[in-house]
Parts: sequence; C-alpha cells; structure tokens
Amino acid sequence: MACTLADSLLLFKGSQQKPALRRSIAAQCSPSIFNIKVDGLIHKGFRHQRHLIPRNKVAVIRAVAIPVEPAPAESAEYRKQLAESYGFRKIGEDLPDNVTLKDVISSLPKKVFEIDDVKAWKTVLISATSYALGLFMISKAPWYLLPLAWAWTGTAVTGFFVIGHDCAHKSFSTNKLVEDIVGTLAFLPLIYPYEPWRFKHDKHHAKTNMLNEDTAWNPVSKDEFDSDPLLRKAIIYGYGPIRCWMSVAHWLLLHFDLKKFRPNEVKRVKISLACVFAFIGIGWPLIIYKTGIMGWIKFWLMPWLGYHFWMSTFTMVHHTAPHIPFKDSEKWNAAQAQLNGTVHCDYPQWIEILCHDINVHIPHHISPRIPSYNLRAAHKSLQENWGKYLNEASWNWRLMKTIMTVCHVYDKEQNYVAFDELAPEDSQPIKFLKNVMPDYA
Repeated sequence: MACTLADSLLLFKGSQQKPALRRSIAAQCSPSIFNIKVDGLIHKGFRHQRHLIPRNKVAVIRAVAIPVEPAPAESAEYRKQLAESYGFRKIGEDLPDNVTLKDVISSLPKKVFEIDDVKAWKTVLISATSYALGLFMISKAPWYLLPLAWAWTGTAVTGFFVIGHDCAHKSFSTNKLVEDIVGTLAFLPLIYPYEPWRFKHDKHHAKTNMLNEDTAWNPVSKDEFDSDPLLRKAIIYGYGPIRCWMSVAHWLLLHFDLKKFRPNEVKRVKISLACVFAFIGIGWPLIIYKTGIMGWIKFWLMPWLGYHFWMSTFTMVHHTAPHIPFKDSEKWNAAQAQLNGTVHCDYPQWIEILCHDINVHIPHHISPRIPSYNLRAAHKSLQENWGKYLNEASWNWRLMKTIMTVCHVYDKEQNYVAFDELAPEDSQPIKFLKNVMPDYA
C-alpha cells in the first residue's frame, strides 16, 4: 500500500503518536518513495506553480532520506499530550540520574516525620465510627440502597487497613508494642494476617517497580503469557475485567504459605495466622448465628469485597501507567522509582477522609516513616522542591481504562504491550472493556 503525504507527516511526528500507530504507518510506507496526488497539494509554496503540472495526474517523487528529529520526549508539550491521552493531570519529567533518594528525603521538613498520638488515635476514631455507621446503614437500608451502604462500609473498613499500614511502617505510635497490637486488630475484620503482609509490603517499598522483585503489580512476562492457553486466559481476565478485585488472589497466595517467609519471620507469621483463624472460627459463626448466611454476606462479605476493590484500585493506580517503567535490578534507581514511579491521585473527598489520605502516595514512598496525617504537608513540600518530576492525576474513567486495557505484558522499549496486540483471538475481555468503559478524564 502506498504511503500518503498525510501518513508521512504522521510518521515524522512520531513522538507525538502512539508506538503502535508509528509502526503501522512505517510498515505501509516505502522508505524512499511517496505517491503524492498533485491536486491535494495545498502547501503555500506550490500554489502559484500548479498550472505547470497536468491536473489529475500522479507524480512519483523519489525522496532523499533526511533524518527528522521527533519532538523531544522530555518536552512540556509532549508530556501534556501524553497526560491527556492517559487520563493524568500531569506527567513529570525524568528525574536526573545523579539525584538520590537521600537528597529527596533531606528536602522534606522534619515535622512531617513527627508522630502525634492524638492524630493517630483520631484516625482510629474516624474508622471505627464510620464502620459502625456503615453496619447500621446495611441493617436499615432497603435492598435497592444496599449497594450504597456496602460502598460506604467497604471504604470505611479500608481505613482500618491504612491504620494497620501505618503500624507496619512504625509511623503510628512511639510504642512499638502498641503498633503491633493495633495493626493486628485493625487487620482482623479484613482477615488479613498482619505480620505476613508487613514482611511482603516492606519488599514492595525496597524494590518498587523493580522487575520480578516488586510484590505489588508486576507486568506479565511474555514467557508467562505464552506458556499455557488456559493460564493466558486467566491472566487476561485477571489483568482485565476483574483487575479491581485481584488483590483477593494476592492476599490468598502470598500471605498464608509459611514457605514464603524467612526462618526468623515464621514465629511472628504464625501468631498473625492464629489471630486470623480465630477471627474466622469465632467471628463468622457469631455473625451467622445472629443474622444467618445472608447476614454474613450482607454484613461481612460485601464490605470485604468493597475493601478489595479499593485495595486493588489504589495499588495499581499508584504504580501503573504506560510511561512508568519496570526496570531490571541493575538498571533500577531508588529515587526514580519512588519519585517518578509513584502516582499521586486525588479521589472524592469522602474517600480521602475514610482512607486517611493513603492516595497522597508519593511522600509515603519517599519515606514510609511519614504518618498518614502528615502526607499532605509532605506532598506540598515535594511539589515546591521537586514538582516538575511528579506524576499526578484525579481518579477518572480514562485513567482506569488506560491501566486495564493497555498495561499488560512487559516490553523493554514500550514498557507495556496490550494483550489484544499479542493475542487478539483470546482478548475479547479487553476488547469488551475498550468498548464499554467511558473515556472521560
């Protein structure tokens, strides 16, 4: 197929286009011959000479291959277009290689690291009262309002997770025994074992966006994707339509197997597992005894699934975007991963309050020792000192659509290749999402 002038111009503006579009255009274009319909020429320099060329003729022009510099990827205009395309408010510049994580941490005011017991226990009060209110709403709501009650209660119980999260990072209390007790109790309604999660989560912070090492949302490997047809279909669904609940699989697979922990961790892991199984063995029968099986579904299971919606969504939004790379350990840079590879995302105010600002996430990755109630002050400081490197968004459909339909299989050059590019015949779930998910930013 001949390449048109419009196609060649698109190719020259390659950095402004998506990689897949560039490859498609390049494949159709001869490297040195362009068929140009003379009647289509509207360039100012040709208008006065059009009478020299017969009308409705096609001239074949052999073009000299002259390198054309694409618009630089670091340009502000390019990042603005990329942000709009992906559903981001802002995409940051690449952090220079000579900047260290210590440089970033030292720029933060010391007060953001201070633990305030009153503020810490205030978060407990907010979560306890909002969760109790949610259970009351579930008990009183007619069937058609139950989804709203479940949404509130699932978000409220996510606040318990954030409290346990602070305890795990030793940013809740100056008393470490209090932190372990509160963290364990906060995780119990979620039947999440506190110590196993803490050990795995520490690795996520130590190796954020390190390929095959990060314990959060790693991209799928090409070998894994091609290994087995049934596994491929499961992966497509897991990273596609049910991605907002895939933390259920993460919870089950990573936190209950003693073989996944070091010998010096096993004792604490066993204590946490015993607490979880005690809650299941005592709490669930009591709920069923008082309210029946349907009561167990209404009061525990549905809010628990609501929590996992936020657990999955928050985690993938924090570190997943087409422009955020996963890197091999030898190329990985801590400052780049934590500052450039983490996303700040604004959610509706009631979600921010119930979840204790966990989505003000960049300062948390700069230093996990910053308490949740100081994250906004720390983020303001980062904006003042490192603002041009930050990735920021407001939660929207286009952002979610980008993550769920594009960010799939790892590729060194593009970061991600979508499932439907590699296996279109198996990727009906992804095509379905592309068709039904709105594109509103």
